[in-house]
Amino acid sequence: MRRTPKNYDGNQVTSKKVGDLLAGVLGTVSEKYQDKPDLILATWPSIVGEKLAPMAKAVRFDEGILYVKVKNSTLYSLLEQSEKRRLMATLKKKFPKVEIRGIQFRMG
Repeated sequence: MRRTPKNYDGNQVTSKKVGDLLAGVLGTVSEKYQDKPDLILATWPSIVGEKLAPMAKAVRFDEGILYVKVKNSTLYSLLEQSEKRRLMATLKKKFPKVEIRGIQFRMG
């Protein structure tokens, strides 16, 4: 879209329809959302699932590593051995612009 000159002296309408602007605004918001790695912590519960979210909490994201605190050794083993690849793939799919190098599970 072109900007209307400051001293516009024509007879055409200068207003824009919201429908015309909405697609561009939503696209910009979506891009900004993907650029913020701190939002990974907020979306972690939906990635890991409702049942496991209270027992596996993402505590920080630092230098491409997501640190997750787990409640017990059984859950630690399950996440580390079985679910790690799936979780990594889901994170990379949701946040393609963020470099995610790994997930570190910690007891705590």
